[in-house]
Amino acid sequence: MKQYDLLIVDDEQRYADMLAKRLGLRSLTCKVCYDGRTAIDIVGKESFSVVILDLRLPDLYGTEVLIRIKQCRPETAVIILTGHGTEKDREQCLACGAHSFMNKPLDIDRLVAMMARIKERSS
Repeated sequence: MKQYDLLIVDDEQRYADMLAKRLGLRSLTCKVCYDGRTAIDIVGKESFSVVILDLRLPDLYGTEVLIRIKQCRPETAVIILTGHGTEKDREQCLACGAHSFMNKPLDIDRLVAMMARIKERSS
């Protein structure tokens, strides 16, 4: 079975696929899904160093997905990615165990550097 570095969860399929491609160019293996329930199912079966999780998904709100991921895989770093999050959302996500909270448009270099630090700490 192929090992993935990270799971990208975003209902904007073109955005998620583009992000996976850009990260793939930086030698990161990515798996992509487009809704919260699928993400929870995947994380229940596979482990990832990082989950990049959109806050607003069509089926579940990102904080609910975050909580379920952390219950199943507390060691997994979850980075919340949003174009619409508020300061209250940020505080709630961090309180629920998110590693960090990033806004769209995403600074890909900042994200890659953050994931490198996460990987260093887990080694």
